Amino acid sequence: MAPRKETIRQMFNEISPRYDFLNHFLSFGIDHWWRRNLIRLLGKKHPLRILDVATGTGDLAVALSGLNPEKITGIDIAEKMIGIATEKIRQKGLDNMISFAVGDAEKIPFSDNSFDAVTVAFGVRNYEDLEKGLSEMRRVMRKGGSMFILEFSQPASSFVKGLYRFYSKSIIPVTGKLVSGSNSAYTYLPESVATFPSGGDFLEIMHKAGLKDLEKYPMTFGIATIYTGTK
Repeated sequence: MAPRKETIRQMFNEISPRYDFLNHFLSFGIDHWWRRNLIRLLGKKHPLRILDVATGTGDLAVALSGLNPEKITGIDIAEKMIGIATEKIRQKGLDNMISFAVGDAEKIPFSDNSFDAVTVAFGVRNYEDLEKGLSEMRRVMRKGGSMFILEFSQPASSFVKGLYRFYSKSIIPVTGKLVSGSNSAYTYLPESVATFPSGGDFLEIMHKAGLKDLEKYPMTFGIATIYTGTK
């Protein structure tokens, strides 16, 4: 495993016990609404087989069960995240619909044209090779299949951007360290957002990876965006 990828894996394994709590706490619960918007948009496609990449603790995969597909599969490189996700679906009685496995987004362990839809929530900015990861996601989608990506982005308003920058640089690292015990994770996460391409720049990368019918849906003043494309 490449050095950066191994660092990411270890970091998410380290923060996995407090990951769900901090996600909801630091976003004031708005992350639930962002996921619901993705599911509402994806529901129009009526997918039967869904792959959730960088699934983490499985929050999006669990929420996708509301679309009543035949099968949802989640993969993530952090085995402790997968352990929490597996226990989550067992407790919810969803293990007949959802399954999880350790897997690399840039080397997805499934055949071409295996899924009707591929989703990612807050994971693509951690890819070591973004275009390769997107190309792999496209590969395992059937022709006409849909890709839905939810990711943090840069607000258009300079005022909102200033508030968001202060919150992400001053509040998130301190709170994240206190709750998770990690010295670096909640410094890395805001920094990864600041340097990640968003809006039209990200759509251009999706285009280079072979996606078409590209759309973006900014949410909460552009703090997060849903990106969609088809194969």
